Amino acid sequence: MNAPYDGDQGRGVGSSGHPESGGPEGSPPEHGQVPPQPPADMYLQDAYAQDPYRAQDLSAQDPVAEALYDRAAHPPPPPGTYQQQLYAQPPQSPYAPDPQVWAQTPPPEPEGPTRHLPYGDDARTTQFVGVDDLVSQAGEPRQEPDAFAHLFRDQQQSSGHPSYESPSVPGPSSAPGQMTQEHYAAQGSYTAGQYPSPGETAATPAVADPPAPEPPAAPAAKKGGRASGLMKSSAVMAAGTMVSRLTGFIRSALIVSAIGVGFLGDTFQVAYQLPTMLYILTVGGGLNSVFVPQLVRAMKDDEDGGEAYANRLLTLVMVALGALTALAIFGAPLLIRVMSPSIASDPAANQVAITFVQYFLPSIFFMGVHVVMGQILNARGKFGAMMWTPVLNNIVIIVTLGMFIYVYGTAADSKMGVTTIPPEGQRLLGVGVLLGLVVQALAMIPYLRETGFRLRLRFDWKGQGLGKAVTLAKWTVLFVLANQAGAMVVVWLSTAAGKASPVDGTGFSAYANAQLIWGLPQAIITVSLMAALLPRLSRSAAEGDGGAVRDDISQGLRNTAVAIVPIAFGFLSLGIPLCTLMFGSSGTSEATNMGFMLMAFGLGLIPYSVQYVVLRAFYAYEDTRTPFYNTVIVAAVNAGASAVCYFVIPSRWAVVGMAASYGLAYAIGVGVAWRRLRKRLGGDLDGARVLRTYARLCIASIPAALLSGAACYGIGHTLGQGVVGSLAAVLAGGVVLLGTFFVAARRMRIEELNSLVGMVRGRLGR
Repeated sequence: MNAPYDGDQGRGVGSSGHPESGGPEGSPPEHGQVPPQPPADMYLQDAYAQDPYRAQDLSAQDPVAEALYDRAAHPPPPPGTYQQQLYAQPPQSPYAPDPQVWAQTPPPEPEGPTRHLPYGDDARTTQFVGVDDLVSQAGEPRQEPDAFAHLFRDQQQSSGHPSYESPSVPGPSSAPGQMTQEHYAAQGSYTAGQYPSPGETAATPAVADPPAPEPPAAPAAKKGGRASGLMKSSAVMAAGTMVSRLTGFIRSALIVSAIGVGFLGDTFQVAYQLPTMLYILTVGGGLNSVFVPQLVRAMKDDEDGGEAYANRLLTLVMVALGALTALAIFGAPLLIRVMSPSIASDPAANQVAITFVQYFLPSIFFMGVHVVMGQILNARGKFGAMMWTPVLNNIVIIVTLGMFIYVYGTAADSKMGVTTIPPEGQRLLGVGVLLGLVVQALAMIPYLRETGFRLRLRFDWKGQGLGKAVTLAKWTVLFVLANQAGAMVVVWLSTAAGKASPVDGTGFSAYANAQLIWGLPQAIITVSLMAALLPRLSRSAAEGDGGAVRDDISQGLRNTAVAIVPIAFGFLSLGIPLCTLMFGSSGTSEATNMGFMLMAFGLGLIPYSVQYVVLRAFYAYEDTRTPFYNTVIVAAVNAGASAVCYFVIPSRWAVVGMAASYGLAYAIGVGVAWRRLRKRLGGDLDGARVLRTYARLCIASIPAALLSGAACYGIGHTLGQGVVGSLAAVLAGGVVLLGTFFVAARRMRIEELNSLVGMVRGRLGR
């Protein structure tokens, strides 16, 4: 059970993979009898065969940003009834060519995306965009199962090598040059006079001319089918995400350069994050987890393609967020007092914060409009707009900050604070940030028009299912409340510590920027790898296959650990040069303090990633209550440990302790979630194998981090902590870190790393 997925397990050489029937080969079953079926193999074609749950997106697991799988809408068939097996190959004639040697041509790709199947859930589509990279080529030696091969199946398809998931047996209509079982049964039936009687000599049979082969069908014109369209959409989305994060880092670096990381920087960060927190607390969580699934369902089922429902939802969100924005602007002083009492107690800082908040709060309205429009486009097969439009937001803010720096200079030169920032500067920053969100939302309208969607305000909400959907968001709203409550406590304490500290760069602004760098590997690596396993995980949970769920969770944990563990240790050695390289324009001392916070965050990346993977199992079982309770524990531990750091540790180092508390909270949360998941799966969670992998990766990472830190320290003292010295330290330290880790891990024969290296070598050698 713990071995990686191997579709050929138990198959002899040259066999077709199907059992031998006891009856005559090729004889059809009697009328009214169930046709003979091959034994069900829960790992054979388990993830991307025909999908009985097509009305929902199986990768929708996150309670805030993604929709949950609705099993109630698709009940399983009653027990004891016969149905065609969904996850096994159809019976194959014994005379058919071996699919391991003679790979079949894939079926024709479907046409472009339709509103009935916007996510490509059709079996003909998923075989092109699946994740199980099981290559079959004649004459090649059998390779060991590759723990990472499932991540690169799309590359395999584009290279022309067929996979086991490509149809290797004839379906409803036989491929040219192949015979069905009924054909061979007819050929093999006995005919009188076919053989000589006893005592007679058999006449030499006349050699008949071989039958002329069927003329091949005319090749169809090449068109971009839905599979290739989805692969292109995935590439567009990935590129948009990477560009958005890159421009986001530039934006954050310019904010630090313009206003610093002192008390003015803390004031700006509190005002900048307040609209996002209000949006998530009020509308954001429920909008993504409840209304979006119903939006997709309406687009599939309604006669108008869900246009009326989408316009009702958009109108409702606009009205609700418009009212919320007006109330928030009116209550801006109260919101500042709730968010940060230390800022509210300072008259100058309080006035600056209120000014910023009044400019920033209208962005709540445009956040909601952008999300609804983006989900409408996603349901219509347009995935790139929602990923690329945030780049426009970042560009507008970058231009605004560039103008601010051009007029007033950098924070290191202007020494600007809450008492010296001019009203014109506050207005420039406020209008620029708001304008970025406006451009981001309005940029969605041309894409909507391209799909034929007509924007109309509709106020006929009653009796349309919108009110009932609100009641479904109970646990999601509680989940968000618990998460934001813990974050708010950290904002209170970090701003207070930064105000009391005699050194700049020790408050909430430095905390937020260090956390931004720290969370990037999680967003790119863990989320991406789990996205490849989520469809199979969801299907296994829906079938009640606890063993398959266990294997998928184990594989996800071990695969992500190969990258997450050395990166977490890398933050210990590279934290200071990374921050001085990115935020050095605010001052070397301030950037160094941010580096200490990044180092404190470092090792917490390991439990943070584990928590994400483990909670996917609960979401696969449609259990949102357990993640809520787990989030309450994490938030409580984070808030309590941060309070201890604030009262016990000196103010200069208090926020560094809060950064370490973040990882401690997730470590405790992982322990609780692990026990509950183990109980859910009957006590078997492959814990020994997972712990052994993590322990060996940590052992390989320790000497790598020590040598890398020594290299960074030496270069920093030789070349200084400017741009040149920081860049040299990051490059040299990174090479030492990766090289040492690779050598140590290879000598320790860590299975997951060896599989990854073998896969990469195979790709490069093609």
